[in-house]
Amino acid sequence: MQQVLVNNQLISPSKVVCVGRNYVEHITELGNQTPEQMVVFIKPNCAISSELSAFHHEPLHYEAELCFVYKQGKFVAVGLGLDLTKRGLQGQLKSQGLPWERAKSFNGAAVFSDFVTLDVIDQSLSLELEIDGKLTQAGTIEQMIYQPDIILADLQTFLTLEDGDIVMTGTPKGVGVINAGSRFTGRVLQDGHCLVAGEWIAN
Repeated sequence: MQQVLVNNQLISPSKVVCVGRNYVEHITELGNQTPEQMVVFIKPNCAISSELSAFHHEPLHYEAELCFVYKQGKFVAVGLGLDLTKRGLQGQLKSQGLPWERAKSFNGAAVFSDFVTLDVIDQSLSLELEIDGKLTQAGTIEQMIYQPDIILADLQTFLTLEDGDIVMTGTPKGVGVINAGSRFTGRVLQDGHCLVAGEWIAN
């Protein structure tokens, strides 16, 4: 089982639950329609990786996201995640009305920073992603169509979350192709102060 660090302790999520199309400007940049209900898909434990890859059968795209660890009925920790996507394959699958798993759930498709305990999820929580020192993505909870409490309540109507599961809450605008050798630095901020950060060099 793949693992992540939560307060310096290793845990093994049974799955990663992902929310798609949760920022209006990201929906617009990809030319998608705003969904009538929350878009949900799942990455298996084997998708979790500590390494950032630029290629897996085709060039990969990055999507930075606020991510939460679930435990005993609530979100207890926060981190920064990169949802890696085979955009070309995803487009082909979508055009045929087929599921996205081949484009979203492959080995190495979920890369995470460490996670830190978070007692209260407030509106000031935000993310930043820099690539080679340039701010590329930034987003706040206020910009989400479905905020974390709504996401959790919705998921619990149809899905069992196990302690340690990770929920990815969608990506703001600014997604793009991963170039090998680029340095990615992601941060989770609260009231402008960095709670946790992750850094990767794409291979």
